[in-house]
Amino acid sequence: MENVHNEISVDVRDPHALTRFSRGFEKIFRSCYSRKFGDIVIVCIGTDRSTGDCLGPLVGHKLQLIQYSMVSVYGTLDHPVHAKNLEEEIHGIEQKHKHPFLIGIDACLGKPERIGQITIGKGPLRPGAGVSKDLPEIGNMHITGVVNMSGFMEYLTLQNTRLNLVMRMADTISNGIHFNIWKYIDDKEDGHSFLPNRISDHGISEKQDQK
Repeated sequence: MENVHNEISVDVRDPHALTRFSRGFEKIFRSCYSRKFGDIVIVCIGTDRSTGDCLGPLVGHKLQLIQYSMVSVYGTLDHPVHAKNLEEEIHGIEQKHKHPFLIGIDACLGKPERIGQITIGKGPLRPGAGVSKDLPEIGNMHITGVVNMSGFMEYLTLQNTRLNLVMRMADTISNGIHFNIWKYIDDKEDGHSFLPNRISDHGISEKQDQK
Protein backbone atom coordinates (compact mmCIF):
# COMPACT_ATOMS: atom_id res chain seq x y z
CA MET A 1 0.00 0.00 0.00
CA GLU A 2 1.43 3.33 -1.12
CA ASN A 3 0.66 6.48 0.89
CA VAL A 4 1.35 9.77 -0.90
CA HIS A 5 0.16 13.10 0.56
CA ASN A 6 -3.63 12.79 0.96
CA GLU A 7 -3.96 9.64 -1.13
CA ILE A 8 -3.47 5.91 -0.58
CA SER A 9 -2.87 3.54 -3.51
CA VAL A 10 -3.44 -0.22 -3.58
CA ASP A 11 -2.41 -2.62 -6.35
CA VAL A 12 -5.44 -4.80 -7.13
CA ARG A 13 -3.07 -7.65 -8.08
CA ASP A 14 -1.67 -7.75 -4.54
CA PRO A 15 -2.82 -10.98 -2.81
CA HIS A 16 -3.95 -8.82 0.14
CA ALA A 17 -5.51 -6.05 -1.94
CA LEU A 18 -8.88 -6.22 -0.16
CA THR A 19 -7.29 -5.90 3.26
CA ARG A 20 -5.10 -3.01 2.17
CA PHE A 21 -7.99 -1.25 0.45
CA SER A 22 -10.23 -1.66 3.51
CA ARG A 23 -7.59 -0.17 5.78
CA GLY A 24 -6.92 2.67 3.36
CA PHE A 25 -10.61 3.44 2.95
CA GLU A 26 -11.11 3.50 6.70
CA LYS A 27 -8.18 5.86 7.19
CA ILE A 28 -9.38 8.36 4.58
CA PHE A 29 -13.03 8.06 5.62
CA ARG A 30 -12.26 8.74 9.27
CA SER A 31 -10.11 11.75 8.37
CA CYS A 32 -12.85 13.30 6.20
CA TYR A 33 -16.12 12.31 7.86
CA SER A 34 -17.64 14.10 10.85
CA ARG A 35 -21.00 14.23 12.60
CA LYS A 36 -21.91 17.43 10.72
CA PHE A 37 -22.73 15.30 7.68
CA GLY A 38 -26.06 13.64 7.05
CA ASP A 39 -26.48 10.63 4.77
CA ILE A 40 -23.55 8.83 3.17
CA VAL A 41 -24.01 9.08 -0.60
CA ILE A 42 -21.86 6.99 -2.93
CA VAL A 43 -21.75 8.27 -6.52
CA CYS A 44 -20.34 5.75 -9.02
CA ILE A 45 -19.57 7.44 -12.33
CA GLY A 46 -19.19 5.76 -15.71
CA THR A 47 -21.07 3.88 -18.41
CA ASP A 48 -21.62 0.23 -19.22
CA ARG A 49 -21.15 1.05 -22.91
CA SER A 50 -17.37 1.07 -22.45
CA THR A 51 -15.38 -1.71 -20.79
CA GLY A 52 -12.84 0.62 -19.22
CA ASP A 53 -15.43 3.14 -18.09
CA CYS A 54 -17.78 0.61 -16.47
CA LEU A 55 -15.85 0.44 -13.17
CA GLY A 56 -18.22 2.92 -11.51
CA PRO A 57 -21.48 1.23 -12.60
CA LEU A 58 -20.12 -2.20 -11.62
CA VAL A 59 -19.23 -0.94 -8.13
CA GLY A 60 -22.64 0.70 -7.82
CA HIS A 61 -24.35 -2.51 -8.95
CA LYS A 62 -22.53 -4.50 -6.27
CA LEU A 63 -23.14 -1.86 -3.58
CA GLN A 64 -26.91 -2.09 -4.08
CA LEU A 65 -26.70 -4.88 -1.52
CA ILE A 66 -26.19 -2.20 1.15
CA GLN A 67 -29.57 -1.85 2.84
CA TYR A 68 -29.15 1.01 5.29
CA SER A 69 -31.50 4.01 5.32
CA MET A 70 -28.65 6.49 5.75
CA VAL A 71 -26.58 5.12 2.83
CA SER A 72 -27.55 5.79 -0.80
CA VAL A 73 -25.88 4.60 -4.01
CA TYR A 74 -26.10 6.44 -7.32
CA GLY A 75 -24.72 5.05 -10.58
CA THR A 76 -25.44 1.40 -11.35
CA LEU A 77 -25.62 -0.81 -14.43
CA ASP A 78 -29.36 -0.16 -14.62
CA HIS A 79 -29.12 3.58 -13.96
CA PRO A 80 -25.59 4.84 -14.72
CA VAL A 81 -24.32 8.30 -13.82
CA HIS A 82 -22.21 9.60 -16.70
CA ALA A 83 -21.08 12.77 -18.45
CA LYS A 84 -24.50 13.54 -19.94
CA ASN A 85 -26.52 13.33 -16.72
CA LEU A 86 -23.93 14.09 -14.01
CA GLU A 87 -25.07 17.66 -13.36
CA GLU A 88 -28.70 16.56 -13.16
CA GLU A 89 -27.83 13.76 -10.73
CA ILE A 90 -25.80 16.10 -8.52
CA HIS A 91 -28.76 18.51 -8.41
CA GLY A 92 -31.07 15.63 -7.45
CA ILE A 93 -28.72 14.53 -4.67
CA GLU A 94 -28.58 18.06 -3.28
CA GLN A 95 -32.38 18.22 -3.27
CA LYS A 96 -32.89 14.81 -1.65
CA HIS A 97 -30.06 14.68 0.91
CA LYS A 98 -29.31 17.33 3.50
CA HIS A 99 -25.55 17.97 3.77
CA PRO A 100 -24.54 14.46 2.60
CA PHE A 101 -21.07 12.94 2.84
CA LEU A 102 -20.22 12.20 -0.78
CA ILE A 103 -17.92 9.43 -2.01
CA GLY A 104 -17.07 9.72 -5.72
CA ILE A 105 -15.92 6.65 -7.66
CA ASP A 106 -14.65 6.56 -11.24
CA ALA A 107 -12.23 4.83 -13.60
CA CYS A 108 -9.25 6.72 -14.96
CA LEU A 109 -6.27 6.34 -17.28
CA GLY A 110 -2.64 6.66 -16.17
CA LYS A 111 0.96 5.67 -16.73
CA PRO A 112 1.56 2.04 -17.75
CA GLU A 113 3.15 1.21 -14.39
CA ARG A 114 0.06 2.54 -12.60
CA ILE A 115 -2.42 0.26 -14.34
CA GLY A 116 -4.24 -1.80 -11.71
CA GLN A 117 -3.81 0.79 -8.96
CA ILE A 118 -6.81 1.85 -6.88
CA THR A 119 -6.41 5.25 -5.25
CA ILE A 120 -8.38 6.47 -2.22
CA GLY A 121 -8.06 10.17 -1.52
CA LYS A 122 -9.40 13.19 0.31
CA GLY A 123 -11.43 15.79 -1.54
CA PRO A 124 -13.47 15.72 -4.72
CA LEU A 125 -13.31 13.48 -7.74
CA ARG A 126 -12.61 15.19 -11.07
CA PRO A 127 -14.49 13.02 -13.57
CA GLY A 128 -13.62 13.29 -17.23
CA ALA A 129 -10.19 14.81 -16.66
CA GLY A 130 -8.48 11.84 -18.34
CA VAL A 131 -10.45 12.30 -21.54
CA SER A 132 -10.37 16.12 -21.56
CA LYS A 133 -13.97 16.62 -20.41
CA ASP A 134 -14.96 19.55 -18.20
CA LEU A 135 -17.36 18.02 -15.66
CA PRO A 136 -18.33 19.16 -12.15
CA GLU A 137 -16.25 17.91 -9.25
CA ILE A 138 -17.96 15.68 -6.73
CA GLY A 139 -17.09 14.06 -3.41
CA ASN A 140 -15.75 14.70 0.07
CA MET A 141 -13.48 11.77 -0.69
CA HIS A 142 -12.81 9.88 -3.90
CA ILE A 143 -11.81 6.48 -5.26
CA THR A 144 -10.30 5.98 -8.70
CA GLY A 145 -9.06 2.91 -10.52
CA VAL A 146 -6.41 3.11 -13.24
CA VAL A 147 -7.81 0.76 -15.88
CA ASN A 148 -5.47 1.49 -18.80
CA MET A 149 -2.75 3.85 -20.02
CA SER A 150 -3.31 7.46 -20.99
CA GLY A 151 -1.91 9.68 -23.71
CA PHE A 152 -3.18 8.08 -26.91
CA MET A 153 -6.72 7.78 -28.27
CA GLU A 154 -8.30 7.68 -24.82
CA TYR A 155 -11.79 6.63 -25.95
CA LEU A 156 -10.44 3.71 -27.97
CA THR A 157 -8.20 2.76 -25.06
CA LEU A 158 -11.19 2.61 -22.71
CA GLN A 159 -13.06 0.43 -25.21
CA ASN A 160 -10.13 -2.02 -25.34
CA THR A 161 -9.60 -2.38 -21.60
CA ARG A 162 -9.63 -5.89 -20.14
CA LEU A 163 -12.88 -6.65 -18.31
CA ASN A 164 -11.01 -8.99 -15.95
CA LEU A 165 -9.03 -6.09 -14.48
CA VAL A 166 -12.12 -3.90 -14.13
CA MET A 167 -14.04 -6.72 -12.41
CA ARG A 168 -11.23 -7.33 -9.93
CA MET A 169 -11.15 -3.64 -9.09
CA ALA A 170 -14.94 -3.50 -8.72
CA ASP A 171 -14.91 -6.51 -6.36
CA THR A 172 -12.15 -5.04 -4.21
CA ILE A 173 -13.74 -1.58 -4.00
CA SER A 174 -17.29 -2.76 -3.34
CA ASN A 175 -16.30 -5.37 -0.74
CA GLY A 176 -14.02 -2.92 1.07
CA ILE A 177 -16.68 -0.19 1.16
CA HIS A 178 -19.40 -2.63 2.19
CA PHE A 179 -17.29 -3.87 5.09
CA ASN A 180 -16.46 -0.37 6.32
CA ILE A 181 -20.05 0.88 6.01
CA TRP A 182 -21.24 -2.14 7.98
CA LYS A 183 -18.62 -1.43 10.63
CA TYR A 184 -19.58 2.24 10.81
CA ILE A 185 -23.31 1.48 11.15
CA ASP A 186 -22.60 -1.27 13.69
CA ASP A 187 -20.52 1.04 15.88
CA LYS A 188 -23.02 3.88 15.54
CA GLU A 189 -25.89 1.67 16.66
CA ASP A 190 -23.77 0.53 19.62
CA GLY A 191 -23.23 4.16 20.62
CA HIS A 192 -19.56 4.21 19.66
CA SER A 193 -17.76 6.39 17.15
CA PHE A 194 -16.51 4.13 14.39
CA LEU A 195 -14.07 2.24 16.63
CA PRO A 196 -11.07 0.93 14.68
CA ASN A 197 -11.24 -2.76 13.89
CA ARG A 198 -8.34 -4.99 13.06
CA ILE A 199 -8.65 -6.52 9.60
CA SER A 200 -6.80 -9.74 9.02
CA ASP A 201 -5.09 -10.62 5.77
CA HIS A 202 -8.18 -12.68 4.93
CA GLY A 203 -10.57 -9.74 5.31
CA ILE A 204 -11.96 -10.91 8.67
CA SER A 205 -12.53 -8.17 11.23
CA GLU A 206 -12.01 -8.39 14.95
CA LYS A 207 -13.11 -5.58 17.22
CA GLN A 208 -10.53 -4.33 19.67
CA ASP A 209 -11.20 -5.27 23.26
CA GLN A 210 -12.95 -2.55 25.23
CA LYS A 211 -11.87 -2.08 28.79
